[in-house]
Amino acid sequence: MIDLKRDKEGYLVNLSDWSPEVATQLAADDDVILTDEHWEILNLLREFYQKFEHAPSQRPFVKFIASQLGKEKGNSIYLMTLFPGSPAKLAARIAGLPRPTNCF
Repeated sequence: MIDLKRDKEGYLVNLSDWSPEVATQLAADDDVILTDEHWEILNLLREFYQKFEHAPSQRPFVKFIASQLGKEKGNSIYLMTLFPGSPAKLAARIAGLPRPTNCF
């Protein structure tokens, strides 16, 4: 187990600490086992962050995934099966990104 500095909500304090191994550990903390489908979303989310310098809240997250992968994957139901609860928040945490603004 990797020793990571996290904030009170479990997000990495140092975004540079992220790696695929760290993502696996962060996911396990939320009882998520990462599959190829998860990695597809996580990699796109990291690309979004690199381009826009923030993690998207739920609606922009869904729209971005839809624009990249189509409506069958860019919808709340599909994303909730991968990232239960609040997909934008959980996916951002696992992807090593800051907490999305405007997410409850």
